Amino acid sequence: MTIILILGSLVVLNFLLLKFSCNRTTKKVISEAKPINRPISVPSQSETQELAPTGS
Repeated sequence: MTIILILGSLVVLNFLLLKFSCNRTTKKVISEAKPINRPISVPSQSETQELAPTGS
C-alpha cells in the first residue's frame, strides 16, 4: 500500500514539474523586409586546382 502511495505521489509530482517547467515561446512576427540577394561568384580558371594522380 505504501509503494502505491509513493509511486502515485511521484507521478503527480512529475506531472506538476512538467506543467510548470515547460518553455513558453511566443510566435515571432515575420518581417516584411525584402531578402538580400548576394551575387554568386564564379571561380575563375586560376582558382581551380587540378588533382594529382594517385595511382590507385
